[in-house]
Amino acid sequence: MSAPSGPPAPTASPGPHRRSHAGRTLVELARAAHPRQAVLTAVGMAASAALSGRAAREVGLVALTVLVGQTLLGWYDDLADEAADRADERSDKPLVAGTLDRSTVGFALACGVLLVVPLSLSSGIVAGAAYLLSVAIAVAGSRLLGRTAFSWVPWALGYALYPAYLSYGGWGGGSGGHPPSIAITVVAGLLGIGVHVLTSVRGLVDDNRAGRRHLPLRLALRVGAPRLLVLAGLWCAVCVALLGLVGSTVGLSQ
Repeated sequence: MSAPSGPPAPTASPGPHRRSHAGRTLVELARAAHPRQAVLTAVGMAASAALSGRAAREVGLVALTVLVGQTLLGWYDDLADEAADRADERSDKPLVAGTLDRSTVGFALACGVLLVVPLSLSSGIVAGAAYLLSVAIAVAGSRLLGRTAFSWVPWALGYALYPAYLSYGGWGGGSGGHPPSIAITVVAGLLGIGVHVLTSVRGLVDDNRAGRRHLPLRLALRVGAPRLLVLAGLWCAVCVALLGLVGSTVGLSQ
């Protein structure tokens, strides 16, 4: 006759460990998304939508769409630049530091793409196409022109499409909208160039060592990085002021 079996041995619950790991992964994904630029761009676009008279729910849709799109660009850049970042010993990048796996970023990127498409088209076909085109230009341009003197082109084109996204947009695609004014499109493109220079200043030393010769580096070699930072900041401030002036006089749409 067999002895009665005792109570099963307690097993350690994996819950807290898994939650902790998931939390760290989310934090590292946020770091890899270049959060400062993503949030500032989303806030700027949402503010522009609000100033143009869009309803609160449309302002929220614009903010969420742009935040997701910018997050995708950050993840894509970190994936595409991993080899260069390792060569530059960029330990501040999660992929280089080993705190984030490529597969995790790739999966998040795929999920984000599936999210940004319906979000964009929720503002209307034309508006959504304009925003998705700006994202595509940013991706293709950074790979084809990012290390050349024409690195400013995708930034100018991408930002120049933002007014079209706003002017054609409406909740649920219900508004056909109107073409953006030429003046505000041009100023938005100029702002894109300034943002490109401003966000590139931090990595100028590594870019110079690696032999990259994009526009910000060429300018820095002429005027110096500290002066370039000031000039780029002033450029962006003037462009933002011009956007406000043009928006209040000429208007967003034709």
